[in-house]
Amino acid sequence: MRDIRVRGFQGIPTVIKNLLILNALVFFAQLTFENSETIRLENWFALHDVHSVFFRPHQLITYMFLHGGFGHIFFNMFALWMFGSELENVWGPKRFLIFYMACGIGAGLLHLGVLYLEMEPIMAYFRTLPPGQQEELMYSPRFKINTATLGASGSVFGCLAAFGYLFPNNVLYIYALFPIKAKWFVILYAAGELWMGVANSAGDNVAHWAHLGGALVGIIMVIFWNKTNRRQFY
Repeated sequence: MRDIRVRGFQGIPTVIKNLLILNALVFFAQLTFENSETIRLENWFALHDVHSVFFRPHQLITYMFLHGGFGHIFFNMFALWMFGSELENVWGPKRFLIFYMACGIGAGLLHLGVLYLEMEPIMAYFRTLPPGQQEELMYSPRFKINTATLGASGSVFGCLAAFGYLFPNNVLYIYALFPIKAKWFVILYAAGELWMGVANSAGDNVAHWAHLGGALVGIIMVIFWNKTNRRQFY
């Protein structure tokens, strides 16, 4: 068992470093075009419900590089560095990048599946409207179908799940004060996300099912990759 504490930012693994830079550059572009009427990055690159006129298949990849604010990108990138660095050091750059992208895509697919079921009643009502009202609503940002999902949280949750599986007895320090083993942290965090996803508590505008989708893909992949080496935990 060993403790995991915040270290200096020297020696960041290659893929982690490039992901941090790419996310930062995209976030800067979001801020630059935030008030633009002609360039709407979220309409093109954030993930939209399949019912939305803004949905495009490529959004399953691009959505994970956009973020909703400084706090959103900071905590995602901090968690990516903290947990992802350990994984890339164990797996190497190629395997880690495959893992990261697969978790993000899996998170997006599960989120779209849940959204499809949730939005079907709204679409049933939408189909009863006259064509003129339908056209007016179709492109409106106020129409719930057009709400965008964005962020690297699905991929980060995949990293967190893999970290908890491979390093179950490593100690994490919550707020740098409270020690907890990685396996219990992951289990409690996943249970909280599941509860909030099922309860849809308070309409908190957080894609809990995307988080769970990333964690599910992550744990499946790491178990499969580690199936011939199940006794090697760190």
